[in-house]
Amino acid sequence: MAKSRGENGPRAPAAAGSLSGTRESLAPGPDATAADELSSLGSDSEANGFAERRIDKFGFIVGSQGAEGALEEVPLEVLRQRESKWLDMLNNRDKWMAKKHKKIRLRCQKGIPPSLRGRAWQYLSGGKVKLQQNPGKFDELDMSPGDPKWLDVIERDLHRQFPFHEMFVSRGGHGQQDLFRVLKAYTLYRPEEGYCQAQAPIAAVLLMHMPAEQAFWCLVQICEKYLPGYYSEKLEAIQLDGEILFSLLQKVSPVAHKHLSRQKIDPLLYMTEWFMCAFARTLPWSSVLRVWDMFFCEGVKIIFRVGLVLLKHALGSPEKLKACQGQYETIERLRSLSPKIMQEAFLVQEVVELPVTERQIEREHLIQLRRWQETRGELQSCSPPRLHGAKAILEAEPGPRPTLQPSPSIRLPLDAPLPGSKGKPKPSKQIQKEQKEQQKQAKGYLDKPPTPNQTKMASAAGDACPPQDVAPKDPVHQDPAPQDSAPQDSAHHHSRESLTSQENEETEELRRKDEADPDLCPEPLSYLS
Repeated sequence: MAKSRGENGPRAPAAAGSLSGTRESLAPGPDATAADELSSLGSDSEANGFAERRIDKFGFIVGSQGAEGALEEVPLEVLRQRESKWLDMLNNRDKWMAKKHKKIRLRCQKGIPPSLRGRAWQYLSGGKVKLQQNPGKFDELDMSPGDPKWLDVIERDLHRQFPFHEMFVSRGGHGQQDLFRVLKAYTLYRPEEGYCQAQAPIAAVLLMHMPAEQAFWCLVQICEKYLPGYYSEKLEAIQLDGEILFSLLQKVSPVAHKHLSRQKIDPLLYMTEWFMCAFARTLPWSSVLRVWDMFFCEGVKIIFRVGLVLLKHALGSPEKLKACQGQYETIERLRSLSPKIMQEAFLVQEVVELPVTERQIEREHLIQLRRWQETRGELQSCSPPRLHGAKAILEAEPGPRPTLQPSPSIRLPLDAPLPGSKGKPKPSKQIQKEQKEQQKQAKGYLDKPPTPNQTKMASAAGDACPPQDVAPKDPVHQDPAPQDSAPQDSAHHHSRESLTSQENEETEELRRKDEADPDLCPEPLSYLS
């Protein structure tokens, strides 16, 4: 039984020519022999001899196939400005994605700063959200033993992934160990899919920019959201996209489309590795990174655009077709593309300007799916719908938003005034309730008509209780609503003066007002009660 991840790491890879168990045969490339020699190094300490060689800024050994010559450098001041802008976008991701998505797209087309590329890929792909939604899931998968059927195949493929990169240069090194962990975890996460050989370069590129756990969740997003069904057992999704690419080529480059039709070259012969590996094994490394920046932002339409640009400039003119008289020559031309059309600045500009939209791709997908069903029947693998880029993924899977719960450090009684507030405290509910009861009682007393004796006694009380003889109220026991006392005192004063000059009807009405306030004339009211 194959080891999942022990003290000695994964088992030694098998011979380079063994591809049994994989779903398609991706060409090992001209450097396979040199890669095997490089992989024969037994430990990291032995691999340190290669550290003396010059390493380019991408981590490749200078002079190897993956390394590049002189590159157009971005001025340091411009790079720092871009980093500042990207930091603001990453720290306010939801706001930018909802209101300024076009600005994000333009900045991805210009290229993500290298120092923030890994973090930006996680946010754009939704891998960061997946990690937050599944804490500890990767560790759980990492500790599981795994299926021996897939472990054997994964171990044989480890040394084939970018053998001249400093991360994967030595057998059993940290790069190969992390690659093994990520691929094994995916076979446990999606056992119905298992492992596909084209997933290895995808995972390796991610590991060059982020730790293993983050790379795993980005791989999940690519397999489930960006390229769903690409790595399933029957490879039906990649076959459909091959027909979509060929149909779109007729509009982009009729000359290339006519030539491929005449030669009867199936799209799977040249586009399988392009699409399944997202051009990671086709383009120069600087172009790969720029394509991936746009791919994570805008989705699979970038992959289609890159494929269409390559076909157009490789086979799009009669002069270029003179050397492609047969199938073999045509396929060789597509396998060894001109460096000019793959150069970073030229390729990115052509991809940005090519008018191929998500709507066109989806419309063509429906057409090709209908033809597939008419000729081959229903699809055997049911893949989730494809999401076109970061905005669609965010809308489908919004990130968790923490709820804000107030936790005051100072708690005051309900009756206490707020600091800095003017006036007296608001009465409590109990005091308000008592006030309402008193008002009801007073209202009920006023509704009863006064007797002749009460009229005489109230008239005498008005003369016996002048306002200046009333004792002032205690401020501690004062009514919570003192603003009402002034009108009441004024009404009593006017009623005492009018008793001698007004008629009986006005006297009775004013007398009721006096009787409504027991504090002003306590003695007559207590006598009447």
